[in-house]
Amino acid sequence: MPRFGTAPKSQPELEAPQEERSPARAGVVDHYVGSRIRERRVMLGLSQQQLASMIGVTYQQAHKYERGLNRISAGRLFDIAQVLGVPISWFFESIPSAPMPPELSTRQRMCLELARNFALIDNEKHQEALSQMARALAQAEVAAG
Repeated sequence: MPRFGTAPKSQPELEAPQEERSPARAGVVDHYVGSRIRERRVMLGLSQQQLASMIGVTYQQAHKYERGLNRISAGRLFDIAQVLGVPISWFFESIPSAPMPPELSTRQRMCLELARNFALIDNEKHQEALSQMARALAQAEVAAG
């Protein structure tokens, strides 16, 4: 019997073309977390082999985690945190932050607020009336233009 979430053996699995797949390769955060794992492991005097054994992976997999070559699942990171005696947040402390998105303009904020409020209106007739009013105002602006 197939496991939940897997296709039966008789049906071929459909695979998305390579360019459509989301990249599973490790990124900057994965490298940073891996370096923090290595830092804590060394601090505790553990070898990679010992850490691997304690978290239930091979030495090679532990090495890839530390190098940031493979991503670490949430469950595995929880296990690593338990073994190394740190909270999960410790792996992300002092991480270089991504640049903040630019501030929204007043017009952008008003558009978002309008869309949020419009979505909260349950009555379709009220939604249509508001839409017609916005259309009429916009057409008047264009005509006055």
